[in-house]
Amino acid sequence: MSKRRVAYFYDNDVGNYSYGIGHPMKPFRMRITHNLISAYGMLSKMDIIRPRRATPVQMTRFHTDEYIDFLNRVTPETMQEMSGGGTKFLVGEDNPAFEGIFEFCSISTGGSLMAAERLNSGSADIAINWAGGLHHAKKREASGFCYVNDIVLAILELLRYHTRVLYVDIDCHHGDGVEEAFYTTDRVLTCSFHKQKDFFPGTGLLLDRGLGKGKGYAVNIPLLNGVTDEDYQSVFEPVMERILEWYRPAVVVLQCGADSLSSDKLGYFNLSLNGHANCVRYLRTTGIPLVLLGGGGYTVKNVACAWTYETACALGHDKDIDLNLPYNDYMDWFGPRYRLEVQESNMTDDNRREYLDIVRQKAIEGLRDLPFAPSVAIQPVPRNKMTEELGLFGQEVDDSDEETSDLDVRISRK
Repeated sequence: MSKRRVAYFYDNDVGNYSYGIGHPMKPFRMRITHNLISAYGMLSKMDIIRPRRATPVQMTRFHTDEYIDFLNRVTPETMQEMSGGGTKFLVGEDNPAFEGIFEFCSISTGGSLMAAERLNSGSADIAINWAGGLHHAKKREASGFCYVNDIVLAILELLRYHTRVLYVDIDCHHGDGVEEAFYTTDRVLTCSFHKQKDFFPGTGLLLDRGLGKGKGYAVNIPLLNGVTDEDYQSVFEPVMERILEWYRPAVVVLQCGADSLSSDKLGYFNLSLNGHANCVRYLRTTGIPLVLLGGGGYTVKNVACAWTYETACALGHDKDIDLNLPYNDYMDWFGPRYRLEVQESNMTDDNRREYLDIVRQKAIEGLRDLPFAPSVAIQPVPRNKMTEELGLFGQEVDDSDEETSDLDVRISRK
């Protein structure tokens, strides 16, 4: 699968927003990443698309009306009054009501929705939205720097056409918002590799495996401080191999949180650029349609290097890329080495071989209990504007009158 059609979603406005001075989340990292991707000459090899901004109606396919209305109206000046002293909706120090918060969310979410639509239409094999991947946001509250869960919304869009979706999360933090949304269904299998012990959000235990019809379809791989490339690969690839063989997903969504890289300001893993990107390479070689999303990452130059290199992986050009950075508008950010790399450090690796063996074994054993490739009854595909534009239906239908699938209803009422 050397040649894949890649769609790349980017809106330059995403870099205009700020969570505030001193806040670790820097939306500006997306602009630096895009500039570096451009400097490497990769834009001409992809379909470059400025996404439509997501509407409140689209966001309420998962989130509550009250919460989205709050995000749409809140300002830094009205936050205290609207959020009940800063506690309602969990908007506060970690999740500030910064200027333009709803517009920022609409850009992030719009890119992920359109990435899903591209795969649904068959016009792309891989779709990239580095502004997405905000996996902590819950149905009615912000969490962990995340306000709108673009991943859940993108997966719901994918489920219009695909019977089974695999969600893989390699952020240093557990993908709790996505797991929670699909905890009771077998149509989405969530698999998160994360630091669990004494670390936000404190969820994602090895024995957390789903509930009801979703029992077994949540896979959690909690790792300890200092995990190396070798450690990570020794767990990631066997677990992925088993999931792909048994679950047979029609599409994969990979959240590429870059805070699992070595030397991240908020992370505790020790992955190099190559070790992190190996996850992208592995899933690309399967030939399954793939959505690549961003996520965490708080050492800006490392984030830009990682997502640039992983864009090259999506294109199949990672073997040819020059590690000496080309001149770009943000060259000063990459000193003193000016290379496309993130090196492992000398931090202590707490992941003993025995521990990794147990984690891998328990995860694989849990998958043995699942029925082979669970099926779903065939239903008419719910209409939306994208299907009209592609000519899949003859009559134009507005999003506000959109039909919903059984899964949409189930999650919205959860």
